[in-house]
Amino acid sequence: MSNKPKDESVSDEALLPEEPVEKVEGDFEVLERLMKENEELKDRALRIAAEMENLRRRTARDVQDARSYAIANFARDMLTVSDNLRRGLDAIPAESRESGDAVFKALFEGVDLTDRAMLSALERHGVKKLEPEGEKFDPNFHQAMFEIPNPDVPTGTVLQVVQPGYSIGERVLRPAMVGISTGGPKSAPANNNAPEPGPVNEQAEKDA
Repeated sequence: MSNKPKDESVSDEALLPEEPVEKVEGDFEVLERLMKENEELKDRALRIAAEMENLRRRTARDVQDARSYAIANFARDMLTVSDNLRRGLDAIPAESRESGDAVFKALFEGVDLTDRAMLSALERHGVKKLEPEGEKFDPNFHQAMFEIPNPDVPTGTVLQVVQPGYSIGERVLRPAMVGISTGGPKSAPANNNAPEPGPVNEQAEKDA
């Protein structure tokens, strides 16, 4: 029986079976595919998060608008009532107001107080009165009823307010009906994007 010396130079790694090249390449492809799918899922999650944030902001803005403008139609109707009260008061001659009739004077003051209280209540809810006399004509807030020749003031200046306008927040409830100057020096526009004063609204003037 022969006793051959054991070759101790052979390492343990050499004794392990070698993995096929095809299996290694397959595992790499699987890993690469999983990494790609992970990136796609991360990108999709970020898009969904961004969409949810935009939805949250839009919802918050809609709720705020609803709070600010919910009374717009009601306020517009109340302004019509206020206009009628004011027309009735203005139709009373000054000498009649100053007459010694205590009952008539109390009635006049009561109606005037009611009109003022109504406008004050609307103002507390964000309704603002527009009286732009002396300001530059703004078609977003004013309605031109007629032109007033005046060479001393810049063209497009509001010289007369026929009927005050009202706004709520950044929206117009009713534009102010005004007379604007013409024939004066041309003024520089306050807003380069704002349109120049348009033609006089003849139909609105007839309706007034």
